Amino acid sequence: MAYVVTQNCCNDATCVAVCPVDCIHPTPAEREYTRTEMLYIDPGACIDCGACADVCPVDAIVPGDAPAPDIDRYRDINAEYFQRNPRTAAPGAHVQPLPLALATTGVTDPPELRVAIVGSGPSAFYAAEELLARRDIAAEVTMFERLPVAGGLVRFGVAPDHWHTKAVDRVFDRTARRDGFTFHLGVEVGRDVTIDEVLAHHHAVIHASGASGDRRLGIPGEDLPGSYAAREFVAWYNGHPDHADRTFDLSARRAVVVGNGNVALDVARILVSDVNTLRRTDIADHALAALAGSRVEEVVVLGRRGPEHAACTTPELLALGSLPGIDVLVDGPVTAGPDAPAKLQILADYSRRKATPGNKRIVLRFGTSPREVLGAGRAESLLVAHGDTADRIECGLILRAVGYRGLPIDGLPFDEAAGTVANAAGRVTLPGTGETVRGHYVAGWIKRGATGVIGTNRYCAAETVEALLADHRAGLLAAPTAAAADLAALVRERRPDALGGADWRAIDRFEREQGRAVGRPRVKIVDAPAAGDVARAARVGS
Repeated sequence: MAYVVTQNCCNDATCVAVCPVDCIHPTPAEREYTRTEMLYIDPGACIDCGACADVCPVDAIVPGDAPAPDIDRYRDINAEYFQRNPRTAAPGAHVQPLPLALATTGVTDPPELRVAIVGSGPSAFYAAEELLARRDIAAEVTMFERLPVAGGLVRFGVAPDHWHTKAVDRVFDRTARRDGFTFHLGVEVGRDVTIDEVLAHHHAVIHASGASGDRRLGIPGEDLPGSYAAREFVAWYNGHPDHADRTFDLSARRAVVVGNGNVALDVARILVSDVNTLRRTDIADHALAALAGSRVEEVVVLGRRGPEHAACTTPELLALGSLPGIDVLVDGPVTAGPDAPAKLQILADYSRRKATPGNKRIVLRFGTSPREVLGAGRAESLLVAHGDTADRIECGLILRAVGYRGLPIDGLPFDEAAGTVANAAGRVTLPGTGETVRGHYVAGWIKRGATGVIGTNRYCAAETVEALLADHRAGLLAAPTAAAADLAALVRERRPDALGGADWRAIDRFEREQGRAVGRPRVKIVDAPAAGDVARAARVGS
């Protein structure tokens, strides 16, 4: 039986590269790839070889008759994609370019290339892999991370109950062990070392700092206590060191989430999930303790537009409806014919459901716009508009999940409207002139905005690396004026407590060991001193 792509799909398209009959789409060469919510396997072309499942980094591909959750629905979802997007090319030959690292061949005496990467999330590691796996250059990569722990979006953005998705960190761990890779953790570029000092030791710098800001609602009362960006809540329950000491009042019966993308569904799900379920995840201990005492019974998820425009992905929406002890309801009717998209059919199903006594609830409400956060000193309700009518939703917690936003990087041109560093295919450029800022490149959300999923960063990073290599071949990059060893000495001088690659592996190993002892994937370290203590203990032990 044909293989099926399921909920955990990360879109990194490793499966596309190994499929012998070109049955997995959209490929990175196809226009819809950048906006697709997952990849799909054509059941009419799949030859059941299993090559795709073998290489999937997040175990998202299973046989169509596997005992996986909602497998029947996923067979339909995969098939539906090809019904709506029929293939015109004959199957058999690959039509997409492979990632650069896979497509290169060795050369005699390859040229040296030293690149610094700022950040340690998916785009940073995919860029490092693209450079270090090539055989036509002798690459060295130095990665800087201001936090004492690595991972970026995978560690601090993926919901703790999505442990399959987090498994992509195995790919990044392999990159960090490659020859030529150097890690500096707990080192902030711009604070501990200047960007000019970094560039003096490298041919180029790739900025992969992600999007650590938020888009706002622009309504009165938005900054009242009790009203927060969803990003802050996500960072808190995922153990981000900058947010570990935050507190969220979970004493009210109802919370409201503004927005209906995947982040909105994540925070809604975490708020009403059974705490015993969460105990089996890598959620931060402080969040687990707070949620154990939570009184939240209902989360209202607001979408400005109709159900046909729901921003969440179909797999996330489908999975929401099978949570034990939680009713997923739609406030208002939703109609969907047999030919309607799967997402609309799922919403129509939820709209017919009734509340179960004793269950907690996630209520999806469409066509509703927030107008004002109301309360005497803190958020107590949200004034909303639904068509020509106004309504007031009583609540004790409001989370806005309307998008992440990149923040400016000192010395680089910033596009305020897009929340990105101005760039062309990853080359940092001066707005209005098209002139490039020599030696500076961007990848990930700071390059293209907070769009796509983890695997989208793979081809985003590949594009940036190709631009960098083209400039290197054309002689447009200045050669380093100082040795790599000099940079390591400078970092030790400025930050004696900085950690390296071996330290990060020791921290990662310690977290996983602590987790295994209590039946969890890992128990996260959430502050710099504790991370340093673990690293130093490992050094002494070795």
